Amino acid sequence: MKKLILLVWTFFVVILVSIIYNNTIKAATYSWGSRGQVVIEIQSRLKKWGYYKGNIDGIYGYLTYTAVKEFQRKNGLYPDGVAGPRTLAALGINTDDAQRGYNGTQNYELLSRLISGEARGEPYIGQVAVGGVVMNRVRDPRFPNTIPGVIYQPGAFTAVDDGQINLPPTDSAKKAATDALNGWDPSGGALFYYNPEKTTNKWIWSRPVIKVIGKHVFCK
Repeated sequence: MKKLILLVWTFFVVILVSIIYNNTIKAATYSWGSRGQVVIEIQSRLKKWGYYKGNIDGIYGYLTYTAVKEFQRKNGLYPDGVAGPRTLAALGINTDDAQRGYNGTQNYELLSRLISGEARGEPYIGQVAVGGVVMNRVRDPRFPNTIPGVIYQPGAFTAVDDGQINLPPTDSAKKAATDALNGWDPSGGALFYYNPEKTTNKWIWSRPVIKVIGKHVFCK
């Protein structure tokens, strides 16, 4: 009887471990049709290294598939065009970190509209810097850890308060959002910015200044 119980218990443990393992592998695998920040990370790294020739749009299509396949061939990995755990590790991508800042094209559009509303008319580098501030807040434990959470935090951005967040983004804002999502941060790690001509908030004026880009002062 004890042997039977032990056998049944062992069977259930094996099944449980198998389910956990398979779910983990599935969660860490990206292939044709996948979307999101991890795909953006895959595309941006492959583009930087000359494998990927398409747009960095977060959509795992034919060009991403073939680029991953070529990367795998050159790095001694099985060339199936699927970005699984070994391929992601070879790319230097931590999926948990990558997923924190982006969740599909809707969040890309949201960041584009925020940049457009906050920095329309600013130099391009200043537009990217505004996106960089959003991404810096996503990574900072004092702020929400998602793009929507940061952008819609009460009182955080004028473009949300005055409704400009709902307007179609400019082309330059879209490009700036892509650059910010891909890790470019001209703000130098800033968590705040302001326009001295418009801001009367004494607290923001007291923050240590990192740099000035266009009409915006970027600070810690």
